[in-house]
Amino acid sequence: MQKPIEIALLKLAEEFFDELDEPVRKKFFHSMRKTKERIFGDWFTKMTDTSDLFEFKVDYNGKFYRLFSFWDSRGETHTLIVCTHGILKKTNKTPKSEIEKALKIKEDYFMGLLI
Repeated sequence: MQKPIEIALLKLAEEFFDELDEPVRKKFFHSMRKTKERIFGDWFTKMTDTSDLFEFKVDYNGKFYRLFSFWDSRGETHTLIVCTHGILKKTNKTPKSEIEKALKIKEDYFMGLLI
């Protein structure tokens, strides 16, 4: 049996989430709920050319929102998707600085520097 999936928002992800308009937040919640049920689609994808980073993707009114994340499967009772931070994407290409930021947060998380 597979372990249940839980989703955690780190501080920067929470701050990003709190700033979103209600319809965008609802779309993220819907995407997260489907992912927790192990229903995967284009709303949650592995980022290309990264070290196991994923992103929740929401498009709303011509704007593209991204919530960076990674998997933590060390738990005995569940698997965790940890969301690092989010952006309003202004171009087709994800800024390298945002990818580096997510990778640094991931590294700090696994080193025990973040709770």
